[in-house]
Amino acid sequence: MGKAPYVREYKQSKARGKDYTVRCSGCGRIIPRFKAFTSYRGFKLDYEIVRMVGRKNVHVSSIKAYYCPKCARNLGIVQPGKLGRRI
Repeated sequence: MGKAPYVREYKQSKARGKDYTVRCSGCGRIIPRFKAFTSYRGFKLDYEIVRMVGRKNVHVSSIKAYYCPKCARNLGIVQPGKLGRRI
């Protein structure tokens, strides 16, 4: 079995107890919070539109989305790292 092309750094320890679960925004899978990758979904406005309307009149909100490792890799949120040289 091959090694994953990126390193997952899970920061869970037994001393903290059970971490709460979140639902993946991509596939709906329930995963522990420490395994989830966070991403902010929203939209960006063109600079010309913001300049015409005015900076104070524009309110852009972003939503925090959680993704499981499988969806994060497929959507490009987590970039696979370099494997290094194989001898």
